[in-house]
Amino acid sequence: MTRLFGTNGVRGIVNQDMSVEFALEVGRAIGTFMGGRVAIATDSRTSGDMLRSAVSAGIVYAGSDVLDLGMLPTPALQYYVKNSGAKGGVMITASHNPPEFNGIKCVDHDGTEMPRRKEEVIERIYSERDFALPAWNAVGRIARMDGVASSYTNAIRRAVDRFKVQEAGLTVVLDCANGAGSITSPGLLEALGVRAITLNCNPQGTFPGHPSEPTPENLRDLVAAVKATGAALGIAHDGDADRAIFVDDKGTYVPGDQSLTVVASHIVQEHGGGTVVTPVSTSSCLEEVVRRHNGQVIYTKVGAPTVARRMMEIGAVFGGEENGGLIFPEHQYCRDAAMAIAKMLEIIALKGPLSELLKEVPCRSLDKRKLPCPDDKKGWVLEQVEAYFADRRTDLTDGVKVYFEEGWSLMRPSGTEPIFRIYSEGKDEATAKRCGDECEKVVRELLEE
Repeated sequence: MTRLFGTNGVRGIVNQDMSVEFALEVGRAIGTFMGGRVAIATDSRTSGDMLRSAVSAGIVYAGSDVLDLGMLPTPALQYYVKNSGAKGGVMITASHNPPEFNGIKCVDHDGTEMPRRKEEVIERIYSERDFALPAWNAVGRIARMDGVASSYTNAIRRAVDRFKVQEAGLTVVLDCANGAGSITSPGLLEALGVRAITLNCNPQGTFPGHPSEPTPENLRDLVAAVKATGAALGIAHDGDADRAIFVDDKGTYVPGDQSLTVVASHIVQEHGGGTVVTPVSTSSCLEEVVRRHNGQVIYTKVGAPTVARRMMEIGAVFGGEENGGLIFPEHQYCRDAAMAIAKMLEIIALKGPLSELLKEVPCRSLDKRKLPCPDDKKGWVLEQVEAYFADRRTDLTDGVKVYFEEGWSLMRPSGTEPIFRIYSEGKDEATAKRCGDECEKVVRELLEE
């Protein structure tokens, strides 16, 4: 059976492996599986309209109806699906990947990212070409749906203490990376009474402002703007705005682990304890702070769907990933950058500047690397890595996490790109780098074989 879906949907380079013909066939499989009304949206990528049209055609070909929501952040589509009674949703996005990539991500009827067992059914339908083929007068229809962005941002506004935020009189700098967040985040800030200075908040599919992944190198303009304006906060999105990365009031880039820890600390204190769910790739600073406030942390495989499902199973009070993807169960069980913005603003309004809040977070340094690795070699490399480190303490929840005297490294194949990722942590930058160097040497030698 053909494996289509990675950690976050099907992805590929447009007009190569992500072609119109391929998208049409995947759409037919999705329409056959969902068997009812399907909502669809795109991020700002240049190929979005083309692939949305192809997937939509496949869905109606199979007899299901399509609700075209236009350009939206992924969590806005998920919020609509959750509250509309749709059978599911499809997001045309490649998230943080370069603009030549695009992808097809499925959303379950409850607004969560589709679980793997259901993706496997779609893959079987695709592989066996077991498509529904209705009569000419039973094909689906396509209808346009407007107003989703405002209903989504209104729900977020109601979920926080908007009056406290407004009273704080905050100024922020917002960088939407020319992505789908441009549709919702500026309006949300206005509704919260926050003055927003905007960068790259016009949707452009080539991401001319900077690459869509919110890394320190890509957010230099945001850091400079926060320093120059004296803003209380800098905010950055990825291409489909399911992640938020922050710059504090001193103009310092805040790694996702640290913003995750600040929000987790606040929420656990609000609840008088509780469980926070996060992947094994997250810094240990999160667990140290959560335990300090009578909470506990449960670790999962990497991937927001896995985190969200585990949160639902155990009734977690909060969850998220180290990449800026935060999940607020009272709102919806998916990464939601706009909700993360609103909550961070509420915390700052209640407790003071982010730079002060970060002093509670233990100092840890993270080192992140990626090595090119063909998809068909990932399994073999992972097996060899596990064997190489067999005499050390390891965690095999996802990939191989090796514990050293002064830190740890996680080696795992990407589920969305032909690369092998290495995350390392130490109490300082030099220690994290040493852990990363040792593991990179092992993986690189295996790849050279």
